[in-house]
Amino acid sequence: MTVKTEKELSEALRALWLKAVAAIELRNFGYAISLLQEILKQEPQFLTGRQLLRRAEVTRSKSAKKSFFNISTAPIGVMKAQREIKKHPQRAVEILERVLEDEPYNRQANLALKDAALAAGSPETAVFALQTLLEENPRDVKVLHELGRLYRQQGDHEQEVEIYNRITAINPLDAEALRLGKDASARGSMKRGGWTQAESYRDLIKDKEVAISLEQQSRMHLTGESLDQQIAEAYALHQAEPANVDLARRLGGLNEQKEDFEAAIGWYEYAADLTTGADTGLVRKASDLKMKCLEREIAAHEEFLSTHDAATELYATRSEELKAAKAKLAEIVIAHAQERVARNPTDLQLRFELGENLFNAGRFRDALPELQRARQNPYARLKAMNLLGCCYRELEMLDLAVKQLEEASKEILSMDATKKEMVYNLGLVYERMGEQEKSVACMKQIYEVDYGYKDVAKRVESSYARNVPGP
Repeated sequence: MTVKTEKELSEALRALWLKAVAAIELRNFGYAISLLQEILKQEPQFLTGRQLLRRAEVTRSKSAKKSFFNISTAPIGVMKAQREIKKHPQRAVEILERVLEDEPYNRQANLALKDAALAAGSPETAVFALQTLLEENPRDVKVLHELGRLYRQQGDHEQEVEIYNRITAINPLDAEALRLGKDASARGSMKRGGWTQAESYRDLIKDKEVAISLEQQSRMHLTGESLDQQIAEAYALHQAEPANVDLARRLGGLNEQKEDFEAAIGWYEYAADLTTGADTGLVRKASDLKMKCLEREIAAHEEFLSTHDAATELYATRSEELKAAKAKLAEIVIAHAQERVARNPTDLQLRFELGENLFNAGRFRDALPELQRARQNPYARLKAMNLLGCCYRELEMLDLAVKQLEEASKEILSMDATKKEMVYNLGLVYERMGEQEKSVACMKQIYEVDYGYKDVAKRVESSYARNVPGP
């Protein structure tokens, strides 16, 4: 079964969905949870709804008062669901959702949900169940291994590699993670290159001698004259066979190794054109090198400006060149994000990343619709609301900025890094509105827990200095 999106809901379910979102905005979590459970009962493949349901449950459980006499009934519900998994897996999913309503991070319930979802033909929900456990404990190696196996079964090798990289970062001696990570990386490369459709990778190259030569050359890290010689040899082969993608890719790699990035970019783009854009790896390689060139240029300009006086000749020119390079880099980053969204328009995390990049580039109005959509993603919700508030501030929609930032900050109980940023931004909005007392009150909230955060200490202490009567 495929994941359903908001647009694919029936009119009746879409109306319930909008009510649920509004209820969460008003922090009426109980009502929102009941609405979302009803939606999922009728449309179990609505993954965004399940994600929002869990976020509402987590937020409610964190704010609820703990009772010493509370006895968990989760084990009973989990056992009941396990009995249903083989015959009625969807029924098991519904039972487990009721268990998770009160204990969203319950380990056994989430593991059982994973099994039930797989039995019901919903691997995305199975992945989500494991991600929920990792949200509470990102270093749970057993769950990470389980998630890696799920990604392998789905053929999502990029995510599989990322999971095994996380495991080896936690435990560098985990031999299984090292082995599986390498295997996943190899499978991902084969899939991107179309190697899985050929009997061997050499079948992808008509000239077997060229294939053997490329294989031998790829094992060598060349420098100096030997590198120039290989470039010359590869170019001679290319002239004889200009439509050979692998030779063009080889020339790109050799020039990259030589750090002739402009030539490398040209060859990667040429190779990508030969595949009519089907090999996204080549497109990304060229784009990544363009970004690398711009980053070098930006670093050089910044170093010059930091070591020279503003009156120095070329200072103004280098300043303009720095500004232009930053703008080019921002546009490439945005283009990457837009391509990812175009490929996966229902992925709200990608929507958030696009909105964030647009915000960083100063395109506040363009960022608004992306961030508003991303607000429906339980994992990106608060960050999206924070950036929305900042967008409204930059667009001088100060009342909307206050509303967005206040609502977002209320959803976080402890003064963690995310809440500090929200409260600080809220203080800046109040300052712009001329509400000095409210602005200082925001800064004081941060000052009480983190004296060194940005310029909070200066702002708070100067507010007291203003109130000290003169001699």
